[in-house]
Amino acid sequence: MTLEGSSPTDGSGDLVVEGRSVEDGRPVRLSIAAGQIARIERAAVSAGPAASASTSAADGSTSWISPGWLDIQVNGFEGHDPNAADAEAGTTSSMVRALWRHGVTGSCITICTESEAHIVHSLAAVAAACEADPLTAASVVGIHVEGPHIAREDGPRGAHPLRHVRPPDVAEYRRWQTAAGGRIRIVTISPEYDESIRYIEALVADGVIASIGHTAATSDQIRAAVDAGATWSTHLGNGAHAMIRRHPNYIWDQLAEDRLMAGFIFDGQHLPPAVMKSVVRAKGVERSILVSDALFVAGLRPGVYRLPDGQPAELRPSGRLELQGTPLLAGAAAALPVGVVNAVRHAGVTLADACRMVSANPAQLLGLPSRAGHESLRVGSAATITVFRTAPNGLDVDIRKTIVAGRVVHDADAA
Repeated sequence: MTLEGSSPTDGSGDLVVEGRSVEDGRPVRLSIAAGQIARIERAAVSAGPAASASTSAADGSTSWISPGWLDIQVNGFEGHDPNAADAEAGTTSSMVRALWRHGVTGSCITICTESEAHIVHSLAAVAAACEADPLTAASVVGIHVEGPHIAREDGPRGAHPLRHVRPPDVAEYRRWQTAAGGRIRIVTISPEYDESIRYIEALVADGVIASIGHTAATSDQIRAAVDAGATWSTHLGNGAHAMIRRHPNYIWDQLAEDRLMAGFIFDGQHLPPAVMKSVVRAKGVERSILVSDALFVAGLRPGVYRLPDGQPAELRPSGRLELQGTPLLAGAAAALPVGVVNAVRHAGVTLADACRMVSANPAQLLGLPSRAGHESLRVGSAATITVFRTAPNGLDVDIRKTIVAGRVVHDADAA
C-alpha cells in the first residue's frame, strides 16, 4: 500500500487509526487494509487512562474519527477555480488536494451560471481530471451545476451574472452531461419557469438531484417542483431577496417541506446565529446538510479578486466576501470545518450531529453506496475517514488526517 504521509501500522502492516468515534464517543482502533476498514476495536467510554491517553493530545484536545466529510457545494478553493475560463484538469486535481487539508474526502465540484460553451468547458475539465487520476476521481463524488436556470431578480440571483441566466433546456442539460462524462449529480434550478417541471422530471429520470435554489418561486411552484421530484434546497436562506413578505414566502415553504433536504452555509457570514439554530430546528438534523459554497478565494489573503465573469469581489479581513461596492455577498470564503464548528456553537447540535450533516446526510442525498465510507464507521466499508481534534472547549476543529479509500492523503503530524 502506497501512502501519502505516514501513520502507525499494526503487526500485519495494516494502517491503524486511533481516536474517539464521533458516532458514539467511544475510543476506537481502526485497522485498514486493501482500502477498507478491516477491523474495529472498541473500548468503553470509561475504559481508563490507557484508552484516554490514546485519544487525547498533549494539549488536552481530543482526537475524533468521523466517516469522510463531503462538501457537495464547493466552487473553488485556495486559488484553484474550476469555473475560470482557463480551467483545466489540473485545476480540479489541485483543488481536491487543497480540500483534503480541511478534512474533505469527497466533493461535488460546483459549476455556476455562464454561457453554455463556458459551462461545457468547465465540465469537461473536471471530467478530464477524474479520468487522469483515480485518487481525484475517488474524491469527486459528482458535479453540481448551480444555474443558469435561476431567478433573474436581484437578490435571488445572487452573484450570478444576469446576462447568462436563461430558462431550463433539457437538450442543454444533455450536452452538459455528455461533457461531464455522466458525472453531474446535482442541478440547482428555480421552478418559476414554464419549462421547469419538465426539466426537473428529466433530471430525476436520469438519477440527478433537482435542487431548488436562487429562486423567487411561489408556493404553488415550489410544491409542483417537489411533486416532480426535487429533493434538495440549495443554501436555503441565501440567494434571496433582502426583504420578502412575512408569509408565505419561498423560505418558509422549503423549510416546511419534509420531502426536501436543505443545504446551509454556516460560515458565520451567510446566516446569523439565531437563523442557524432556527433552520436546523425547523428542518431537523436528519434533513440538514452543511456546505461551504467556497469560491476560489477561500484560503487566500484579504483583497479584491475578479470573479470568473469579471465582477470584482472584495474579501474582507472578517472573512466576508462581497461584490465590491455593495453589501451583497459574492459567495463564501470559509472551509467546511468552520460550518461544523458553527453548527455546534450556534445551532445547538452535538458534534456527532454536526458531523452527520457533512457525511451521512449528503451521502444519503446523493444515494452513495452504504459502504462508500461516508455513512458510518463499519467493517467492510471503504476507509474514507476524517480525523480531527477539538480543543478543550469542544469547539475549535483541527484536521489531523484525511483518508480516501485507504490512502492517507493528508497527515498534519507528518507534515
